[in-house]
Amino acid sequence: CINIFMAGAPSHLDLFDPKPELNKRDGQSLPKEVLDKARFAFIKPDTVKLMGTKRAFKAHGQSGMEFSDYLPHLGTVADDLLMVRSMHTDEFNHHPGQLLMQCGVSRFGMPTVGSWINYGLGNGSNNLPGYVVLTAGRGSSGGATLWQSGFLPSTYTGVLFRSKGEPVLNLSNPKGLPPELQHAGLETLHTVNNGRYEKIKDPEIASRIASYELASRMQTAAPELIDLSKEKDFTLKDYGVDRKDPGGGGRGKLGNTHQDFARNCLLARRMVERGVRFINIIYASWDHHSGLDKELKYNASVVDQPIAALIRDLKQRGLLDSTMVQWSSEFGRTPLGENRGGNNNATGRDHHPFCFSMLMAGGGFKGGNIYGKTDEIGWNVVENPIHPNDLHATMLHCFGLDHEKLTYRFQGRDFRLTDVAGNVIKDWLA
Repeated sequence: CINIFMAGAPSHLDLFDPKPELNKRDGQSLPKEVLDKARFAFIKPDTVKLMGTKRAFKAHGQSGMEFSDYLPHLGTVADDLLMVRSMHTDEFNHHPGQLLMQCGVSRFGMPTVGSWINYGLGNGSNNLPGYVVLTAGRGSSGGATLWQSGFLPSTYTGVLFRSKGEPVLNLSNPKGLPPELQHAGLETLHTVNNGRYEKIKDPEIASRIASYELASRMQTAAPELIDLSKEKDFTLKDYGVDRKDPGGGGRGKLGNTHQDFARNCLLARRMVERGVRFINIIYASWDHHSGLDKELKYNASVVDQPIAALIRDLKQRGLLDSTMVQWSSEFGRTPLGENRGGNNNATGRDHHPFCFSMLMAGGGFKGGNIYGKTDEIGWNVVENPIHPNDLHATMLHCFGLDHEKLTYRFQGRDFRLTDVAGNVIKDWLA
Protein backbone atom coordinates (compact mmCIF):
# COMPACT_ATOMS: atom_id res chain seq x y z
CA CYS A 1 0.00 0.00 0.00
CA ILE A 2 1.17 3.50 -0.87
CA ASN A 3 -0.91 5.70 1.43
CA ILE A 4 -0.60 9.33 0.31
CA PHE A 5 -1.96 11.37 3.19
CA MET A 6 -2.84 15.03 2.58
CA ALA A 7 -2.65 16.33 6.12
CA GLY A 8 -4.63 19.47 6.80
CA ALA A 9 -7.65 18.50 4.69
CA PRO A 10 -7.95 19.57 1.03
CA SER A 11 -11.21 21.11 -0.11
CA HIS A 12 -13.32 18.45 -1.84
CA LEU A 13 -15.47 21.27 -3.23
CA ASP A 14 -12.55 22.79 -5.13
CA LEU A 15 -10.91 19.55 -6.31
CA PHE A 16 -13.25 16.53 -6.64
CA ASP A 17 -16.91 17.29 -6.01
CA PRO A 18 -18.33 20.07 -8.27
CA LYS A 19 -21.40 21.84 -6.92
CA PRO A 20 -23.05 24.25 -9.41
CA GLU A 21 -25.82 24.90 -6.90
CA LEU A 22 -23.29 26.11 -4.34
CA ASN A 23 -22.05 28.66 -6.87
CA LYS A 24 -25.63 29.81 -7.51
CA ARG A 25 -26.19 30.28 -3.77
CA ASP A 26 -22.88 32.04 -3.13
CA GLY A 27 -23.30 34.62 -0.37
CA GLN A 28 -26.56 33.16 0.96
CA SER A 29 -27.15 31.95 4.53
CA LEU A 30 -27.94 28.44 5.67
CA PRO A 31 -30.99 27.79 7.86
CA LYS A 32 -30.32 28.21 11.58
CA GLU A 33 -31.48 24.65 12.31
CA VAL A 34 -28.69 23.34 10.02
CA LEU A 35 -25.99 25.52 11.55
CA ASP A 36 -27.07 24.69 15.10
CA LYS A 37 -26.35 21.00 14.52
CA ALA A 38 -22.79 21.63 13.31
CA ARG A 39 -19.57 22.12 15.23
CA PHE A 40 -16.95 24.36 13.69
CA ALA A 41 -13.32 24.98 14.50
CA PHE A 42 -13.42 28.74 13.80
CA ILE A 43 -16.56 29.77 11.91
CA LYS A 44 -18.98 32.20 13.58
CA PRO A 45 -22.42 30.74 12.69
CA ASP A 46 -24.41 33.94 13.17
CA THR A 47 -22.87 35.73 10.16
CA VAL A 48 -21.49 32.91 8.00
CA LYS A 49 -22.37 32.69 4.28
CA LEU A 50 -22.10 30.06 1.59
CA MET A 51 -19.01 30.38 -0.61
CA GLY A 52 -18.87 28.98 -4.13
CA THR A 53 -15.75 27.94 -5.98
CA LYS A 54 -13.80 29.65 -8.75
CA ARG A 55 -12.59 26.32 -10.06
CA ALA A 56 -13.66 24.88 -13.40
CA PHE A 57 -14.32 21.13 -13.52
CA LYS A 58 -13.80 18.85 -16.50
CA ALA A 59 -14.81 15.25 -17.17
CA HIS A 60 -11.96 12.84 -17.94
CA GLY A 61 -11.59 9.37 -19.43
CA GLN A 62 -14.30 6.94 -20.42
CA SER A 63 -15.68 7.16 -16.88
CA GLY A 64 -16.32 10.90 -17.17
CA MET A 65 -14.76 11.42 -13.74
CA GLU A 66 -14.64 15.13 -12.94
CA PHE A 67 -11.55 16.90 -11.63
CA SER A 68 -10.82 20.54 -10.91
CA ASP A 69 -8.62 22.51 -13.27
CA TYR A 70 -6.00 22.34 -10.50
CA LEU A 71 -5.61 18.57 -11.14
CA PRO A 72 -5.08 18.06 -14.90
CA HIS A 73 -2.57 15.22 -14.51
CA LEU A 74 -4.79 13.10 -12.26
CA GLY A 75 -7.46 13.45 -14.91
CA THR A 76 -5.25 11.51 -17.34
CA VAL A 77 -5.46 8.41 -15.10
CA ALA A 78 -9.15 8.81 -14.23
CA ASP A 79 -10.08 5.36 -15.53
CA ASP A 80 -7.62 3.77 -13.09
CA LEU A 81 -9.11 5.61 -10.09
CA LEU A 82 -11.90 4.91 -7.66
CA MET A 83 -13.23 8.27 -6.48
CA VAL A 84 -15.12 8.11 -3.19
CA ARG A 85 -17.19 11.25 -2.58
CA SER A 86 -19.01 10.05 0.54
CA MET A 87 -16.37 9.82 3.25
CA HIS A 88 -17.35 11.19 6.66
CA THR A 89 -15.67 11.25 10.05
CA ASP A 90 -16.38 11.73 13.76
CA GLU A 91 -13.70 14.39 14.27
CA PHE A 92 -13.55 18.06 13.29
CA ASN A 93 -10.01 18.94 14.43
CA HIS A 94 -6.80 17.87 12.75
CA HIS A 95 -4.93 15.62 15.15
CA PRO A 96 -7.95 13.55 16.25
CA GLY A 97 -9.09 13.30 12.63
CA GLN A 98 -5.65 12.19 11.45
CA LEU A 99 -5.48 9.57 14.19
CA LEU A 100 -8.89 8.23 13.17
CA MET A 101 -7.82 7.92 9.54
CA GLN A 102 -4.53 6.25 10.41
CA CYS A 103 -5.44 4.24 13.53
CA GLY A 104 -9.19 3.57 13.23
CA VAL A 105 -9.80 5.46 16.49
CA SER A 106 -8.88 8.96 17.63
CA ARG A 107 -6.92 7.92 20.73
CA PHE A 108 -3.22 8.06 21.46
CA GLY A 109 -1.21 4.86 21.69
CA MET A 110 -3.06 2.88 19.01
CA PRO A 111 -1.37 1.08 16.09
CA THR A 112 -1.67 2.58 12.63
CA VAL A 113 -3.00 0.72 9.60
CA GLY A 114 0.57 0.20 8.32
CA SER A 115 1.51 -1.46 11.61
CA TRP A 116 -1.56 -3.70 11.56
CA ILE A 117 -0.89 -4.86 7.98
CA ASN A 118 2.74 -5.70 8.74
CA TYR A 119 1.67 -7.45 11.95
CA GLY A 120 -0.82 -9.53 9.95
CA LEU A 121 1.41 -10.38 6.98
CA GLY A 122 5.01 -9.75 8.04
CA ASN A 123 7.71 -7.79 6.28
CA GLY A 124 8.00 -8.60 2.58
CA SER A 125 11.51 -7.15 2.34
CA ASN A 126 14.69 -8.71 3.69
CA ASN A 127 16.78 -5.56 3.77
CA LEU A 128 14.31 -2.71 4.31
CA PRO A 129 11.61 -2.04 6.92
CA GLY A 130 8.11 -3.31 6.18
CA TYR A 131 6.68 0.11 6.96
CA VAL A 132 8.36 3.30 5.68
CA VAL A 133 7.28 6.94 6.06
CA LEU A 134 8.22 9.79 3.70
CA THR A 135 7.26 13.42 4.31
CA ALA A 136 7.12 16.68 2.38
CA GLY A 137 5.99 20.17 3.28
CA ARG A 138 5.63 21.42 6.83
CA GLY A 139 4.69 18.23 8.64
CA SER A 140 1.33 17.05 9.91
CA SER A 141 -0.45 18.01 13.12
CA GLY A 142 -0.22 14.39 14.24
CA GLY A 143 3.54 14.04 13.76
CA ALA A 144 4.99 10.64 14.64
CA THR A 145 1.70 9.45 16.16
CA LEU A 146 0.58 8.84 12.56
CA TRP A 147 3.10 6.00 12.12
CA GLN A 148 3.27 4.56 15.62
CA SER A 149 2.89 0.86 16.42
CA GLY A 150 1.05 1.53 19.68
CA PHE A 151 0.81 -1.63 21.79
CA LEU A 152 2.07 -3.82 18.93
CA PRO A 153 5.77 -4.74 19.12
CA SER A 154 7.95 -1.82 18.02
CA THR A 155 9.21 -3.74 14.97
CA TYR A 156 5.90 -2.71 13.37
CA THR A 157 6.51 1.02 13.81
CA GLY A 158 6.88 3.10 10.65
CA VAL A 159 10.48 4.09 9.91
CA LEU A 160 10.90 7.69 8.82
CA PHE A 161 13.11 7.98 5.74
CA ARG A 162 14.65 11.16 4.39
CA SER A 163 14.37 11.64 0.63
CA LYS A 164 17.85 13.15 0.38
CA GLY A 165 21.18 12.48 2.03
CA GLU A 166 21.47 9.65 4.52
CA PRO A 167 18.07 7.85 4.39
CA VAL A 168 18.04 7.24 8.15
CA LEU A 169 20.13 9.31 10.52
CA ASN A 170 23.20 7.56 11.92
CA LEU A 171 22.84 4.69 9.43
CA SER A 172 26.44 5.00 8.22
CA ASN A 173 29.34 3.82 10.34
CA PRO A 174 31.49 6.45 12.05
CA LYS A 175 34.79 7.10 10.28
CA GLY A 176 37.48 4.66 11.30
CA LEU A 177 35.12 1.82 12.28
CA PRO A 178 36.17 -1.26 10.28
CA PRO A 179 33.43 -3.73 9.22
CA GLU A 180 35.01 -6.51 11.30
CA LEU A 181 34.73 -4.47 14.49
CA GLN A 182 31.13 -3.55 13.74
CA HIS A 183 30.30 -7.21 13.12
CA ALA A 184 31.93 -8.24 16.37
CA GLY A 185 30.01 -5.56 18.25
CA LEU A 186 26.70 -6.68 16.75
CA GLU A 187 27.45 -10.30 17.63
CA THR A 188 28.13 -9.30 21.23
CA LEU A 189 24.92 -7.26 21.41
CA HIS A 190 22.96 -10.17 19.98
CA THR A 191 24.39 -12.56 22.56
CA VAL A 192 23.60 -10.23 25.47
CA ASN A 193 20.12 -9.36 24.23
CA ASN A 194 19.24 -12.94 23.39
CA GLY A 195 20.41 -14.13 26.81
CA ARG A 196 18.20 -11.55 28.49
CA TYR A 197 15.27 -12.44 26.26
CA GLU A 198 15.55 -16.11 27.19
CA LYS A 199 15.24 -15.15 30.85
CA ILE A 200 12.32 -12.70 30.82
CA LYS A 201 10.68 -13.16 27.36
CA ASP A 202 10.05 -9.43 26.93
CA PRO A 203 8.90 -8.94 23.29
CA GLU A 204 10.60 -5.53 23.19
CA ILE A 205 13.97 -7.29 23.55
CA ALA A 206 13.10 -9.40 20.49
CA SER A 207 12.20 -6.15 18.70
CA ARG A 208 15.57 -4.68 19.69
CA ILE A 209 17.41 -7.71 18.31
CA ALA A 210 15.44 -7.50 15.04
CA SER A 211 16.13 -3.75 14.78
CA TYR A 212 19.89 -4.17 15.09
CA GLU A 213 19.87 -6.92 12.47
CA LEU A 214 17.72 -4.90 10.07
CA ALA A 215 19.85 -1.78 10.55
CA SER A 216 22.92 -3.76 9.57
CA ARG A 217 21.28 -4.96 6.35
CA MET A 218 19.93 -1.48 5.61
CA GLN A 219 23.43 -0.03 5.50
CA THR A 220 23.73 -1.50 2.01
CA ALA A 221 20.10 -1.51 0.87
CA ALA A 222 18.99 1.99 1.88
CA PRO A 223 21.65 4.03 0.03
CA GLU A 224 20.98 1.97 -3.10
CA LEU A 225 17.26 2.62 -2.70
CA ILE A 226 17.54 6.42 -2.78
CA ASP A 227 20.11 6.47 -5.62
CA LEU A 228 18.04 7.48 -8.66
CA SER A 229 20.98 7.63 -11.09
CA LYS A 230 19.87 4.45 -12.88
CA GLU A 231 16.33 5.67 -13.46
CA LYS A 232 15.55 6.66 -17.06
CA ASP A 233 15.41 10.36 -17.90
CA PHE A 234 11.83 9.91 -19.08
CA THR A 235 10.83 8.51 -15.69
CA LEU A 236 12.47 11.33 -13.77
CA LYS A 237 10.77 13.89 -16.02
CA ASP A 238 7.38 12.19 -15.77
CA TYR A 239 7.47 12.32 -11.96
CA GLY A 240 8.83 15.87 -12.05
CA VAL A 241 11.84 15.11 -9.87
CA ASP A 242 13.69 18.20 -11.14
CA ARG A 243 10.70 20.59 -11.24
CA LYS A 244 11.28 24.15 -10.18
CA ASP A 245 9.27 25.38 -7.24
CA PRO A 246 7.02 28.24 -8.40
CA GLY A 247 7.03 29.88 -4.98
CA GLY A 248 4.12 31.29 -3.02
CA GLY A 249 3.34 28.00 -1.29
CA GLY A 250 2.27 29.37 2.07
CA ARG A 251 1.21 26.50 4.33
CA GLY A 252 2.30 23.84 1.83
CA LYS A 253 5.90 24.91 1.27
CA LEU A 254 9.05 23.96 3.13
CA GLY A 255 12.28 23.79 1.12
CA ASN A 256 11.87 22.61 -2.48
CA THR A 257 8.52 20.94 -1.88
CA HIS A 258 7.81 20.09 -5.53
CA GLN A 259 11.02 18.10 -5.90
CA ASP A 260 10.71 16.50 -2.47
CA PHE A 261 7.20 15.18 -3.11
CA ALA A 262 8.03 13.95 -6.62
CA ARG A 263 11.08 12.14 -5.29
CA ASN A 264 8.99 10.56 -2.53
CA CYS A 265 6.53 9.16 -5.08
CA LEU A 266 9.36 7.67 -7.14
CA LEU A 267 10.98 6.25 -4.00
CA ALA A 268 7.64 4.66 -3.11
CA ARG A 269 7.62 2.76 -6.40
CA ARG A 270 11.19 1.62 -5.78
CA MET A 271 10.21 0.45 -2.29
CA VAL A 272 7.31 -1.55 -3.71
CA GLU A 273 9.75 -3.27 -6.05
CA ARG A 274 11.92 -4.15 -3.04
CA GLY A 275 9.10 -5.66 -1.02
CA VAL A 276 8.22 -2.86 1.40
CA ARG A 277 4.69 -3.65 2.54
CA PHE A 278 3.37 -0.20 3.48
CA ILE A 279 4.62 3.25 2.45
CA ASN A 280 3.09 6.38 3.94
CA ILE A 281 3.73 9.63 2.05
CA ILE A 282 2.58 12.56 4.19
CA TYR A 283 2.29 16.06 2.74
CA ALA A 284 1.17 19.10 4.73
CA SER A 285 -0.49 21.41 5.03
CA TRP A 286 -3.85 21.83 3.27
CA ASP A 287 -5.41 23.78 6.15
CA HIS A 288 -6.72 26.63 4.04
CA HIS A 289 -8.72 28.86 6.37
CA SER A 290 -7.65 31.77 4.15
CA GLY A 291 -5.86 32.26 0.84
CA LEU A 292 -7.64 29.18 -0.54
CA ASP A 293 -7.32 29.80 -4.28
CA LYS A 294 -3.63 30.70 -4.28
CA GLU A 295 -2.43 28.13 -1.75
CA LEU A 296 -4.61 25.29 -3.04
CA LYS A 297 -3.17 25.88 -6.51
CA TYR A 298 0.34 25.51 -5.10
CA ASN A 299 -0.43 22.33 -3.13
CA ALA A 300 -2.25 20.73 -6.06
CA SER A 301 0.71 21.50 -8.33
CA VAL A 302 2.99 19.74 -5.83
CA VAL A 303 1.07 16.45 -5.89
CA ASP A 304 -0.85 16.26 -9.18
CA GLN A 305 1.95 15.31 -11.59
CA PRO A 306 3.88 12.86 -9.35
CA ILE A 307 0.81 10.89 -8.25
CA ALA A 308 -0.41 10.49 -11.83
CA ALA A 309 3.12 9.42 -12.85
CA LEU A 310 3.24 6.92 -9.97
CA ILE A 311 0.01 5.26 -11.09
CA ARG A 312 1.17 5.09 -14.73
CA ASP A 313 4.58 3.77 -13.67
CA LEU A 314 3.14 1.03 -11.47
CA LYS A 315 0.71 0.04 -14.21
CA GLN A 316 3.29 -0.24 -16.99
CA ARG A 317 5.53 -2.33 -14.71
CA GLY A 318 2.67 -4.72 -13.90
CA LEU A 319 2.63 -3.63 -10.24
CA LEU A 320 -0.63 -1.71 -9.99
CA ASP A 321 -2.87 -4.76 -9.52
CA SER A 322 -0.87 -5.76 -6.47
CA THR A 323 -0.27 -2.23 -5.14
CA MET A 324 -2.95 -0.17 -3.43
CA VAL A 325 -2.50 3.58 -3.95
CA GLN A 326 -4.67 6.01 -2.04
CA TRP A 327 -5.09 9.76 -1.61
CA SER A 328 -6.79 10.57 1.68
CA SER A 329 -7.07 13.24 4.37
CA GLU A 330 -8.69 13.69 7.78
CA PHE A 331 -11.83 15.54 6.60
CA GLY A 332 -13.03 18.06 4.01
CA ARG A 333 -13.66 21.82 3.96
CA THR A 334 -16.94 23.55 4.60
CA PRO A 335 -19.05 25.09 1.79
CA LEU A 336 -19.19 28.13 4.06
CA GLY A 337 -16.62 30.90 3.86
CA GLU A 338 -14.30 31.27 6.86
CA ASN A 339 -15.44 34.33 8.86
CA ARG A 340 -13.11 34.09 11.82
CA GLY A 341 -12.95 37.35 13.76
CA GLY A 342 -16.03 38.70 12.01
CA ASN A 343 -14.30 38.86 8.63
CA ASN A 344 -16.99 38.91 5.95
CA ASN A 345 -14.44 38.94 3.09
CA ALA A 346 -13.90 35.18 3.36
CA THR A 347 -11.05 33.63 1.34
CA GLY A 348 -10.91 30.18 2.93
CA ARG A 349 -12.92 27.30 4.34
CA ASP A 350 -13.20 25.76 7.82
CA HIS A 351 -12.95 22.07 8.85
CA HIS A 352 -15.82 19.89 7.59
CA PRO A 353 -16.25 16.33 8.95
CA PHE A 354 -19.66 15.63 7.41
CA CYS A 355 -18.35 14.73 3.95
CA PHE A 356 -15.12 14.63 1.96
CA SER A 357 -13.54 12.81 -0.97
CA MET A 358 -10.69 10.36 -1.44
CA LEU A 359 -9.07 8.42 -4.29
CA MET A 360 -7.99 4.79 -4.60
CA ALA A 361 -6.17 2.98 -7.39
CA GLY A 362 -4.91 -0.54 -8.00
CA GLY A 363 -4.77 -3.18 -5.29
CA GLY A 364 -8.03 -4.83 -6.33
CA PHE A 365 -10.12 -1.64 -6.53
CA LYS A 366 -12.47 -0.87 -9.41
CA GLY A 367 -11.01 1.88 -11.61
CA GLY A 368 -13.12 4.47 -13.40
CA ASN A 369 -15.72 4.30 -10.65
CA ILE A 370 -17.34 7.16 -8.68
CA TYR A 371 -18.83 6.00 -5.38
CA GLY A 372 -21.16 7.91 -3.08
CA LYS A 373 -22.82 11.26 -3.37
CA THR A 374 -23.12 14.49 -1.41
CA ASP A 375 -25.97 16.98 -1.40
CA GLU A 376 -26.25 19.91 -3.80
CA ILE A 377 -23.93 22.17 -1.80
CA GLY A 378 -21.47 19.54 -0.51
CA TRP A 379 -22.63 19.71 3.12
CA ASN A 380 -23.72 16.11 3.85
CA VAL A 381 -23.47 12.61 2.38
CA VAL A 382 -26.75 11.57 0.77
CA GLU A 383 -25.70 8.26 -0.80
CA ASN A 384 -23.43 5.41 0.41
CA PRO A 385 -21.74 6.97 3.49
CA ILE A 386 -18.26 5.63 4.26
CA HIS A 387 -16.59 5.83 7.68
CA PRO A 388 -12.81 5.36 8.13
CA ASN A 389 -13.59 2.00 9.77
CA ASP A 390 -15.24 0.87 6.50
CA LEU A 391 -12.18 2.03 4.56
CA HIS A 392 -9.84 0.08 6.84
CA ALA A 393 -12.01 -3.05 6.75
CA THR A 394 -11.89 -2.96 2.95
CA MET A 395 -8.14 -2.31 2.85
CA LEU A 396 -7.49 -5.31 5.08
CA HIS A 397 -9.83 -7.42 2.93
CA CYS A 398 -7.76 -6.56 -0.15
CA PHE A 399 -4.67 -7.78 1.72
CA GLY A 400 -6.45 -11.07 2.48
CA LEU A 401 -7.09 -10.15 6.13
CA ASP A 402 -10.41 -10.30 8.00
CA HIS A 403 -10.74 -7.09 9.99
CA GLU A 404 -12.76 -8.86 12.69
CA LYS A 405 -10.16 -11.61 13.15
CA LEU A 406 -6.97 -9.54 12.95
CA THR A 407 -6.70 -8.81 16.67
CA TYR A 408 -4.08 -8.26 19.36
CA ARG A 409 -4.69 -8.88 23.06
CA PHE A 410 -3.65 -5.94 25.21
CA GLN A 411 -4.64 -5.20 28.81
CA GLY A 412 -7.19 -7.98 28.78
CA ARG A 413 -8.98 -6.97 25.59
CA ASP A 414 -8.70 -8.07 21.96
CA PHE A 415 -8.09 -4.89 19.95
CA ARG A 416 -8.49 -4.49 16.21
CA LEU A 417 -7.94 -1.75 13.63
CA THR A 418 -11.67 -1.24 13.03
CA ASP A 419 -12.51 -1.16 16.76
CA VAL A 420 -16.13 -2.42 16.99
CA ALA A 421 -17.32 -1.27 13.55
CA GLY A 422 -16.41 -1.46 9.87
CA ASN A 423 -17.86 -3.12 6.78
CA VAL A 424 -16.09 -4.34 3.66
CA ILE A 425 -17.35 -2.26 0.72
CA LYS A 426 -17.82 -4.90 -1.96
CA ASP A 427 -18.86 -2.32 -4.58
CA TRP A 428 -15.28 -0.98 -4.58
CA LEU A 429 -13.74 -4.28 -5.58
CA ALA A 430 -12.81 -5.19 -9.15
